Amino acid sequence: MKTTFDLIIIGGGAGAFGAAIRANELHADTAVINGGLPLGGTCVNVGCVPSKTLLYAGEILHLARHHGIPGIDIEIKNFDFQKVVQDELALVEMLRKEKYDKVFNSLKHATFFEGKAQFISKNEVDVNGRILKGDKFIIATGSTTSVPPIEGIHDVGFLTHIEALKLEKQPKELIVIGAGPLGLEFGQMYARFGTKVTILERLNTVFPPSEKELVDRLAQVIIREGITVRTGVTVKMAWKQNGKKILSYVADGKEEEVSGDEILLATGKTSNTQGLGLKNAGVEIDKRQVIIVNRFMQTSQPHIFAAGDVINLPLRLEITAGHEGTLAAENALSDAQKGIDYDTVPYTIFTDPQLAGVGFTEEEQMRKIGVCECRTVSFADVPKAIITKRTEGLIKMAIHPETRQIMGVHILAPYAGELIAEAMMLVRNKNTVDDVVDSLPMFPTLSESIKLAALSFTKDISKLSCCV
Repeated sequence: MKTTFDLIIIGGGAGAFGAAIRANELHADTAVINGGLPLGGTCVNVGCVPSKTLLYAGEILHLARHHGIPGIDIEIKNFDFQKVVQDELALVEMLRKEKYDKVFNSLKHATFFEGKAQFISKNEVDVNGRILKGDKFIIATGSTTSVPPIEGIHDVGFLTHIEALKLEKQPKELIVIGAGPLGLEFGQMYARFGTKVTILERLNTVFPPSEKELVDRLAQVIIREGITVRTGVTVKMAWKQNGKKILSYVADGKEEEVSGDEILLATGKTSNTQGLGLKNAGVEIDKRQVIIVNRFMQTSQPHIFAAGDVINLPLRLEITAGHEGTLAAENALSDAQKGIDYDTVPYTIFTDPQLAGVGFTEEEQMRKIGVCECRTVSFADVPKAIITKRTEGLIKMAIHPETRQIMGVHILAPYAGELIAEAMMLVRNKNTVDDVVDSLPMFPTLSESIKLAALSFTKDISKLSCCV
């Protein structure tokens, strides 16, 4: 088997696949080395695909019980947790084969190696005793769940998102540590399945990167669904008692306890850089063990690039990882200098309602450019939301008060992840609120909320008719 390549990619997830596909298009002789998760990495195997499948199941259950339409009474005769999980796992297997195994096999210039790669020099890696040489390298090894320093947590045992997606038995009580995207999504998902859920968060709010009023509203929604949310807590210790897992924590200066069948860790991720032999290659990492790159995904070694969860660039999303891999391959193989404008990349938390955003929050805009003008519109003013009885949402738009350019849009609403695509283009293309006011969105749709937010800068939208 060939041992010398134009490009060697270490990893098998979104970043690695983006790099491999672009390298194939450039006819580069490429090796892809993958160990750990199967091809496809986190997203298809233990991330986006399985979690959103289960979230949708939970949404169907919740909608059947809480649709709010008079005259309709839906009886749920059965909920089979095991069948729902097995369907999710079958979908994962199908998509992995169709979108990753088959796709990789179609790459004429790529060779696959199963195993862990370790640099032994700047241009060589060891894979299961085989030495591979490369002119250029891309590191895209992803990340794993961070385990917080809680006394006794390893003895008691815990779930990561990987185990939580394939449990054979539904827990009656679940403790979630962390109220970021993973903690909020899994907490609501299991609660809608009928599990009693408690979420513990060390910060004083859930998901601080978003707009506070939207985040506070989301917290209100999930609390109304019966989820206990405690913020500003410090988890101290874990132990077992009478078959239950117990956590002690400090909140408002008082020590309290909570018990559950399972503990889910949702406290962030650690980059998979250990064991790669980065010192042997001269690749610099920071104190968090994250690879330091420039905006072109280039490491301290000009011929070695990196993408995804292992690098120090702003967002750690599947969409950014894939594009970073694509650009890393292009920069490495064609001496291009392409990067990502992270200020125009959207995010979504797939709770129900979803929380999505793009561009600056009010606080970020004030910190970075010193001026901001903002408006927040309730979905109680959006006709489609009134029709579907989903008026709990909010949309907040931030603009530059002088140029009227839209600098950020943040949405809490059903399908906010879909709505944010329009907002992304508005921010990316530097459109103004006047551009949006002159647009004609379809009536009645939730996307009208973006125009209503734009109109609110100059009009009292409560005094407008539906079609205006």
